[in-house]
Amino acid sequence: MTSEAEPHEARERFETLATRFLSDPSVGEGTGFGAMLGLRVDGRIFAMLVKDELVVKLPRARVDELEGSGIGARFDPGHGRPMKEWATVPVSHMGDWEQLATEALTFVGRR
Repeated sequence: MTSEAEPHEARERFETLATRFLSDPSVGEGTGFGAMLGLRVDGRIFAMLVKDELVVKLPRARVDELEGSGIGARFDPGHGRPMKEWATVPVSHMGDWEQLATEALTFVGRR
C-alpha cells in the first residue's frame, strides 16, 4: 500500500484489527492518549490510531529497529519528547500493522 492511502482506509484497517483482537477476552476497547481509538489488554493500552497512523507499545530495542528500517518512528504525543517504547507506523506500512499490534499485545500483556 502506498502512503497515499485515504484516512478512512487507516480507520477501517484499525477497526478490522480491533475486531480481531477483541475476540480475546483480555482485550478491550478504549481510548489511547486522549480521545484516540485504542486497544487495551488487562486495562493497559497497547495500540491506538493517531492521525491515521498505528501507534504501538513495544520494547525500546524493537522501536529502535523499526525506526532504523524506516518502517516506523518514535511516537511523540505532542510535547516534543518522543517516547522510548512507543512507535508510530504510517499507512504506507499498513501491511505490517497486524504483526506489530500482535507484538504490542504480547509485550504489554506480559507486564
